[in-house]
Amino acid sequence: MSRKISEEEYRRQRIVRMKRWLSGEKDLYLDNMEVIPRSEYKPDRKQMERYEHDLDEVMSRTYDTEHNRVYRFFQRFYKMAAVLCCIVLILILIVEVSYLPPVGSASNPASNEVAAKYIEDGMQDTGAVNIVTGMILDYRAFDTFGESNVLFIATCTVLILMRNDKKKGKGSAEDEERRDSFYEPKKDAILQMGARILVPVIMLFGIYIILNGHLSPGGGFSGGAIIGAGLILYLNAFGFEKTERFFTEKTYKTVSFGALLFYCLAKSYSFYTGAHHLESGIPLGTPGAVISSGLILPLNICVGLVVACTMYAFFALFRKGGF
Repeated sequence: MSRKISEEEYRRQRIVRMKRWLSGEKDLYLDNMEVIPRSEYKPDRKQMERYEHDLDEVMSRTYDTEHNRVYRFFQRFYKMAAVLCCIVLILILIVEVSYLPPVGSASNPASNEVAAKYIEDGMQDTGAVNIVTGMILDYRAFDTFGESNVLFIATCTVLILMRNDKKKGKGSAEDEERRDSFYEPKKDAILQMGARILVPVIMLFGIYIILNGHLSPGGGFSGGAIIGAGLILYLNAFGFEKTERFFTEKTYKTVSFGALLFYCLAKSYSFYTGAHHLESGIPLGTPGAVISSGLILPLNICVGLVVACTMYAFFALFRKGGF
């Protein structure tokens, strides 16, 4: 039969002490170890002098460019290698130029069968009256798709490098409001009245250039640049607060990604069917009509949207660091 022990004896048991230590109630080493105060550090004068002497030796030998043999050899080798690379590059260019056909020759790239193919069969193959648009959005559509992706990637890179992330919580709300008000335009009645008149006209003209790119000079790049200029004018006149009602960072990403995705899927389909001698099922329409030229019209719209969003995004990021 076990006997009842006191609380003091119970606490002195090893298992109880171990439980208290594991639970953090008591530290077994607290007040049970001798603590010796550290003595004040006094550097050895001779040791410090030897250290400073060694440091001076290293620095003098490292940065003594006049007596450093390795550095002087590198400088001479660098100059000789630069001159040699320039000479080799010049010789290569001279040799390549010597193989070019003379001016006016029938074998010139400007006079070969590719250009004749674009001119003679462009309207029949693409349905576009504008030969240039038919070339860049049909024959060389994937090249144009790469250019559009370059614009999107460049904007994303600038967004990563220059964006003003408000989630970091830097500064107070008053500082943030004061900083935002710095980028907002003053109430210029002349500028705002001019923007109210010109922005709708600019937007309509940009849309006209995009929709008639397969019929007349223009297209997605030029029309998108005009629309982007209209957005920038509106921003300068009315500020970020009003512009962000219809154009934000999410708007840019959604429009650009959607346009590029449609471009990729549409041309991949037409390229696949054409490469396998299959009917794409996309009618070319009547040359000269607005709804014609197959995929060129929707591709022009996609390119125009990407260019317009890119122009506005660059301006907004370089001005404020955000949309």
